[in-house]
Amino acid sequence: MYDIEARHIIEALRSGIPSRAVGQYFSEARPKIMKEISGRLDMVCDSHRSSGMVICGKYGEGKTHLLNTVFNLAHSNNMVVSYLSLSKETPMDKLYLVYQKVIQNTYLPKRQQPGFMHELEKISANSPIANEMLLYAAKHLETDKLYYLFRSYLNTEDSDEKFLLQADMEGDFVANAPLKKIYRRIFGQPVKYNVNFTKTRHCGDYFSFMSRLFTQMGYHGWVILIDETELMGRLGKKARLNAYRNMARFLLPEFCPENTFSIFALSASYVEDVIEGKHEYENLSAVYPEEQEPARTVLDILSRAPQLLPLTRLEIQEVLYKIQDFHGKAYEWTPNVSLSSLVESTQAGGYLLRTKIRAAIEFLDQLYQYGKAGQTTVNELGEETFTEDVPSIEDFD
Repeated sequence: MYDIEARHIIEALRSGIPSRAVGQYFSEARPKIMKEISGRLDMVCDSHRSSGMVICGKYGEGKTHLLNTVFNLAHSNNMVVSYLSLSKETPMDKLYLVYQKVIQNTYLPKRQQPGFMHELEKISANSPIANEMLLYAAKHLETDKLYYLFRSYLNTEDSDEKFLLQADMEGDFVANAPLKKIYRRIFGQPVKYNVNFTKTRHCGDYFSFMSRLFTQMGYHGWVILIDETELMGRLGKKARLNAYRNMARFLLPEFCPENTFSIFALSASYVEDVIEGKHEYENLSAVYPEEQEPARTVLDILSRAPQLLPLTRLEIQEVLYKIQDFHGKAYEWTPNVSLSSLVESTQAGGYLLRTKIRAAIEFLDQLYQYGKAGQTTVNELGEETFTEDVPSIEDFD
């Protein structure tokens, strides 16, 4: 019987599809940046110090793989992990859409599937954790909407109301009128907001509430991993500037929710193509002359983000040795090939790590099927573009 896990590893590497399992088994490369990230995670766990960072790299050089490695490392530290990719449907300039996607892709430690509402359902109305969260929602957030919402959630016995309130905490925000009606029905008291909640202005409250909730549940912190950050370059000018402002909530300690660590993965060409090519510093001065922070600081962070260097020859050899081992387990054979021959087979794969790996797997496939290998060729990859999408009507508000 072939090794199912090994087959999964090989097929994930062959396709180039990001895989947490690959991140778990191929975690030794790039020890310098992994040491820094490990230290940042320890700071969250031990000192409750929040922070964030940006990593950049060329296409196919392992940015997503690094995020998957951090995913596994965070889970081993008993930390909650959220993993998402920015897209047209999840743009960084609209934090409420980012929140919704973050919650949909939140994994509790050692869980293979996302979701945590089953843990929330275990909290009773008068438990210590409930009292702590209600006090926090009432006194420490920009608005007190979540106090009324969470108190209603804990005390309602109506399944439809429970579903509506739970959906709100997952990012499908309920309007103020239904929430006020539910609260009055349960407690016989009116809702009196200290500040009227709007999702475009106050979504940060939800990130803060959830980070406190995860801590109260006994987890050591919340790690937020955001891929495809370069897609911000396709937003309009004002939308990009607002996206930088929103990034500050994940990168700058004074804006971060408590006990969080965030990583943004960015294309290496973003600085040249967008920050310099579209004159972002000048745009910021023109659009927000009196309120350039924190967007300016975020632009500085993006401009000097550490770049993932190509793996050394020794690191590539270590990766290929593991691939050879997994390929043998996956297909129940013993690859009778020297490591030097396997390294030589990757030369046709170009300079990208991803295509080198595919070339090595194809080489092993041919040996397995035919007993010998032919010449492997890899076509050139297309170049990334950052043409702006047509702005939505909300961009003109």
